[in-house]
Amino acid sequence: MTTTLWTRVDSPVGPLLLTADATGALTSLSVPRQKNGRTVEAGWRRDTGPFRAAEEQLAAYFAGELKDFRLEFSTAGSAFRERVWAALDSVPYGATVTYGEIAARIGASRAAVRAVGGAIGANPLLVVRPCHRVIGANGSMTGYAGGMERKMRLLTLEGVLQG
Repeated sequence: MTTTLWTRVDSPVGPLLLTADATGALTSLSVPRQKNGRTVEAGWRRDTGPFRAAEEQLAAYFAGELKDFRLEFSTAGSAFRERVWAALDSVPYGATVTYGEIAARIGASRAAVRAVGGAIGANPLLVVRPCHRVIGANGSMTGYAGGMERKMRLLTLEGVLQG
């Protein structure tokens, strides 16, 4: 049986639910009403200790003082999803990319754009793994598991959109 640690952190985009494994590596960051987001389960242990670095970095990010998260992650996805998520990690603060660009970065064909979108939608680490920086090929604001309002707020914070 694996141990799941959790805490909640207040933020400008609502309360964040953070989970970690027994080593303290961040396994998820969810927001209320998130598509496929996590909710506290029986048997999880509330413990703020392993989340201090994440709390500090999230506060600095929302204050506009941090551009790159330096946190240990432990996510479980297929090899394809892990490649997509690693490509998300390389999208710099204040920049956007398209689904097609992410597909190209991982060496996937143009036909794989839908699968890339599915992997991005399954990102378990909202905010810290910047899936909000992915937009449509025509520059449109496309779906975001945390909701379009949150996506717009994050992109405004990063200076991509005018506030």
